[in-house]
Amino acid sequence: MKEKVMMFVKQETVLAIAILLAVFSAFFVPPSKEYLSYIDWRVLGILLSLMIIMSGLQETGLFDAIGSRLLKKTRNTRQLSMMLVFLCFFFSMLITNDVALFTFVPFAMIILKKCKQEDLLIPVLVLQTIAANLGSMLTPIGNPQNLYLYNLSGMCMKEFVLVMLPYTLAAFVFLVVSVLLCCRNEIITEVIVEKSEKNVRSGVKNTVYLTLFLLSLLVVARIISFEIVLVLVIFTVFLMDRKVLTQVDYCLLLTFIAFFIFTGNMGNIPVIRDSLQQLVAGKELGIGILASQAISNVPATLLLSGFTSNYKSLLIGVNVGGLGTLIASMASLISYKLFAKEYNHEKGRYFCYFTVANIIFLVILVILAMVL
Repeated sequence: MKEKVMMFVKQETVLAIAILLAVFSAFFVPPSKEYLSYIDWRVLGILLSLMIIMSGLQETGLFDAIGSRLLKKTRNTRQLSMMLVFLCFFFSMLITNDVALFTFVPFAMIILKKCKQEDLLIPVLVLQTIAANLGSMLTPIGNPQNLYLYNLSGMCMKEFVLVMLPYTLAAFVFLVVSVLLCCRNEIITEVIVEKSEKNVRSGVKNTVYLTLFLLSLLVVARIISFEIVLVLVIFTVFLMDRKVLTQVDYCLLLTFIAFFIFTGNMGNIPVIRDSLQQLVAGKELGIGILASQAISNVPATLLLSGFTSNYKSLLIGVNVGGLGTLIASMASLISYKLFAKEYNHEKGRYFCYFTVANIIFLVILVILAMVL
């Protein structure tokens, strides 16, 4: 039993910390019906719908098929690297940074092996990770903290995008420059990726999942009720492809709930609430960046959002704060674990390359934030 608990804590450290904080706060604010009011059910409903849909589309191989088709146009290592990096950048805006990395990092590893360009693995995978974290910041559905702050702030889609657009454009430019600097230009033979059976036989499923995705976007835009779409998504996927329901990261939802309870309780303790409000007020950008380095940007968002109304600065802070340490964005751990599984002897070099590259991008975007 003890070994199982330790394994759970090791695999789901953020969730374990969130549960401990929620339990600790309950000693000061005893459990009551008010706990239910702490939880943003709309955000959880939208997040669950999107996670189910993205798991389904990942299972059908749609993203692999799109990537394979795009890669047929590459002729040299620089074009190949550029394509692999920007697949993560642009897809993360719609399918979240986590799904983009789960999909295109293994894809990049396969492609670079086939091309006998494994020496490009570390720079390409690191830039893919940065690209996914920075591309996802443009849209409300790009990552969990965006979805939460979009709902909490009441911003319209246009306003949200305009807040993050300068940082996304800057990220695009510096990613292009980084690929040009880090990846040499050599002629390669045509990249061939075999079609799997699931790619060939999943046309109907893709149509259903994409339809559900469009409905989810209407929920995000506050046109349709989230309850209707959530029930529709669960019912449809249960009938069509029920194993997808077992692949969803339910621990992320539990992490949100635990942090909602913790921050809600902290907000009901006057001394702590006033102290945190004074700490955060006017320093949302800097505190958001610093907190993300230590506890990652999703928990930082949930923790800090209860003590400020300057959601735009916090939004910028926690998105830019996804750069830096390996845990600043939990999505970054996906690339690291996938690489370490295949190249364990190289994980130290990956970590050093990742840290240096992330600090450079972080400094650039912090300077941009200070200027703006």
